Amino acid sequence: MVSAASATVIPVFKLYGETRTWPTPDLLHCESIAERSRLHDWEIRPHRHADLVQVLYVQAGDAVLDVEGRRQAVSEACVQVVPALSIHGFGFSEDVQGHVLSLALPLVEGLQRQTGLSALSQAGCYLVGEAGAQLDALFAAIAQEYREQAPGREVMLQSLIGQLLVWIGRRTLAQPEVDRSAAADKGRMHLQRFNQLVEAHYREHWAVEAYAAALGLSAAHLNALCRRLAGVSALQLINQRLLLEAKRNLVYTTLTVYQVADSLGFTEPAYFSRFFKRATGLTPKAFRSQR
Repeated sequence: MVSAASATVIPVFKLYGETRTWPTPDLLHCESIAERSRLHDWEIRPHRHADLVQVLYVQAGDAVLDVEGRRQAVSEACVQVVPALSIHGFGFSEDVQGHVLSLALPLVEGLQRQTGLSALSQAGCYLVGEAGAQLDALFAAIAQEYREQAPGREVMLQSLIGQLLVWIGRRTLAQPEVDRSAAADKGRMHLQRFNQLVEAHYREHWAVEAYAAALGLSAAHLNALCRRLAGVSALQLINQRLLLEAKRNLVYTTLTVYQVADSLGFTEPAYFSRFFKRATGLTPKAFRSQR
């Protein structure tokens, strides 16, 4: 059905089949497996995500899961973790049931720091077994909370994702240790470190050259690496993180546009408004009103 190893050109998507920017101010996206895969004839061809981790919960039906060349067919409930930058593709039967969670790296890294578990940084497929009822309830709660706009929604979602991370982390610790020394090449390691630096410094508006120097690279090398692995330039990755935080502030806080601009390191509100409108087609005020 799918083979990551056979692909010659691996596209980079925010969500499969889409090249537009991250569609929500949330740090996660939740949908059923069928919702997207039926649009693509039940086959998700090999691709990767530069700054997303995905967790698939196959509840029922058959699936072929191919992550970084490791291909397996499953016909019982399982949870598949797809780390950022991993080449992956899937094939599903038409009666498949389950969920797909796409988690932005800032959310993943924050939860991993809180729990001390790095389970979402490595690929893994975990059979559910007797935990089926527990995971059915957990994913149903995540899906319901994601769809609704109830008070405290973001805190509740992070709490539920945290429970999932702990479940996966415990399963990871229970499995035999695997040598992952060759799991990532230097380029991917550099990009992962770049994402971490962006998360720490995007409010300071570091130039691409400053990030490159911190990584021990030239700016040209960093840009080439980002374009090869993430499909965009280093500056675009930085601006995407700024834009995501701007959207989140406009939707989830009562800060004025001036205060949002200031909190994100823009010296002039007018410059922030131009930056935001150029990226979204809307002024910050208009974006907030639509939400």
